Amino acid sequence: MEVVPVETPQLGDRSYLVHDGEVALVVDPQRDTDRIEAAARAAGVRITHVAETHLHNDYLTGGLVLARAHGAAYLVGAEEQVAYEREPVADRQEFRVGALSVTALATPGHTHHHVAYIVRGGGRTAVFSGGSLLYGSVGRTDLVAPGDTEGLARDQYVSVRRLAQEAGPDAELYPTHGFGSFCSVGPASRAGTSTVGEQLLANHALTDPDEDHFVGELLANLTAYPAYYAHMAPLNAHGPGPARLAVPEPLDAHELGHRLEAGEWVIDVRRRVAFASSHLRGSVSFEYGRGTSFTAYVGWVIPWGQKLTLVGPRGDVEKAVRDLTRIGIDSPDAALGEDPGALVPGAELASYPRTGWEELASGRREGDVVLDVRRAEEHSEAHVAGSVNVPLHELLARLGDVPPGRVWVHCTSGYRAGVAASLLAREGRDVVLVDDRFERAGDLGVPLER
Repeated sequence: MEVVPVETPQLGDRSYLVHDGEVALVVDPQRDTDRIEAAARAAGVRITHVAETHLHNDYLTGGLVLARAHGAAYLVGAEEQVAYEREPVADRQEFRVGALSVTALATPGHTHHHVAYIVRGGGRTAVFSGGSLLYGSVGRTDLVAPGDTEGLARDQYVSVRRLAQEAGPDAELYPTHGFGSFCSVGPASRAGTSTVGEQLLANHALTDPDEDHFVGELLANLTAYPAYYAHMAPLNAHGPGPARLAVPEPLDAHELGHRLEAGEWVIDVRRRVAFASSHLRGSVSFEYGRGTSFTAYVGWVIPWGQKLTLVGPRGDVEKAVRDLTRIGIDSPDAALGEDPGALVPGAELASYPRTGWEELASGRREGDVVLDVRRAEEHSEAHVAGSVNVPLHELLARLGDVPPGRVWVHCTSGYRAGVAASLLAREGRDVVLVDDRFERAGDLGVPLER
């Protein structure tokens, strides 16, 4: 048995190609299935089975499209209410993928009808746990309905223990979530690989002997998650179509100017440094780049269903189009180029200062506002004395909660602050982007409260 992970770091997830050298099972593929196709070609195998662990809340699946393209069996939990034909999978159902033996195991918790898959072959055992047992943690249980959260947390406690017992300590563990996804909760590990045995020693869901204590701890650690999640499970139940990856023909200057004047969402994907220095007035900054949370925050901050126009260099726009189609934001328009002044000749350009903590410590004037756009739990741990906390994902709805005056905007690293500064500048506010790591603030003379 060979396992080929297909990473989606932009969303903190992994998909898997599992094969015996001839035929393959795909687990939890994302909507841009060309990456799975490439992995199968590289391995020289045929895809005969595609399996979902659950109806995902953080991305659109490519499972239906992939299964149809290959004439493969599409394995989905028998209790899931979906609008397409699939092979319903029941608890303890067994099937073969070439030389591999696969057992489905009901593991409710992350969702009501979650299924994990235990695969055996070639002397190895692998567990594909989806949003059940993760590295150091488990999948969150509050994505279905508020009234179901505690019950699902109790289900999760029982499920992960059953899964560990069924698979055995030597089994290799391959979760879908837990690599930065908001679908995980609790003290997630930064490990890249793990086994069930390692989790038996370190995962609080397996080491805590008190179910009530575990549930209380899990519920206390549930934090905000992206607003776009609300749309993913219904779309996955309906059956997403193929990913739309083509970059459209660039808008002409007149049309782009018209969209800015009309107040449409024009998203500049250039680096936040470049945006602060010069940008089209009315555009907003969602920097695209490795290690950024571009996809999650566009889907979280921009109201769902709004028409988007991406502005920036072709390479970044092309990647952004791919990322957005994974969460159901299809075919945004585009204006390509590094120089905003050249995109709409004669258009009004804007800028705002970008500083570090030293400048805040020495340059803050009476009446200035320090706006912390981190999440509430981050702010409560430590914050700039006298700062106002409006989390980025709440900012558009709470613009009136930002006091008048010049606004110094900060977060943990600068990314969220860059988005927030652009949103405030779009509203005509006088902003200063504090593009610095929060951990440096105290050492540079900024008074903190803990």
